[in-house]
Amino acid sequence: MIALTIVSGRSGSGKSTALHVLEDMGFYCIDNLPVSLLPGLVDRLHETGTEQRVAVSIDARNLPQDLASFEAIIDRVDPARVSRQIIYLDSSVDTLFKRFSETRRKHPLSNRERDLTESLTYESELLAPISAMADLAIDTTSLTIHALRDLVRDRVAKDTLEFALLFQSFAFKHGVPVDADMVYDARCLPNPHWRASLRNLTGLDTPVQEFLDSQPECVAMFEQIRAFLDEWLPRFEANNRSYMTVAIGCTGGQHRSVYLAERLHDALSPQFNNVQIRHRELNR
Repeated sequence: MIALTIVSGRSGSGKSTALHVLEDMGFYCIDNLPVSLLPGLVDRLHETGTEQRVAVSIDARNLPQDLASFEAIIDRVDPARVSRQIIYLDSSVDTLFKRFSETRRKHPLSNRERDLTESLTYESELLAPISAMADLAIDTTSLTIHALRDLVRDRVAKDTLEFALLFQSFAFKHGVPVDADMVYDARCLPNPHWRASLRNLTGLDTPVQEFLDSQPECVAMFEQIRAFLDEWLPRFEANNRSYMTVAIGCTGGQHRSVYLAERLHDALSPQFNNVQIRHRELNR
């Protein structure tokens, strides 16, 4: 059986970093593979008769007609011979602008008629067929290169066949994470921010946890979310879902969302082998 990981995304989103991590983890990696060559690559690897982990990067430098036919081409890959996963990376336009400015690189689709903004928009359109089929979407807007490496290593390379569950806290004022599969809103819960002694702490600190533990609304929300996840996560896993991101948001992403994410992480960890946690605003 060949384990095939396809890495795609807009330029500047971190595809090269992700591919390098996979290469370090022992994957056979190919950068910018023409989409039309995917079935032939699988056939050639199958001829060797050995189990392999392969990662290929596919980007907008492909022929537009091949990208448009991505679904039809990937369907020609025999699932009996290949376990397949598609990872799509992206960032906000402002972040991509900043990265291109810092590196002074030219966008591969830009030319005399198409500026950077138009190139990024066109790139999204070209890669839409891949994005639509992604098993895992990673928003790298707020990730450092080191955080992205850790995320890819933990969620993708650790075990390509293992169900990976991520709890992520965030602030609604900075937007809902684009890679969230489920989103819960904790803004209706009592806010430790309005207590002077708790304002500068976070949901990782004991005084905040004790305060929220004492609030019936917090206990009720935790128990109801946990009951839902206990019921439905195994069904997602049984339906060949490889990744699930459960995002919990509050106003500032410091107290309530962090507290709930931590409690849910601890509660679900005994049930699944690969349960992770990330606090988006605390990592900024």
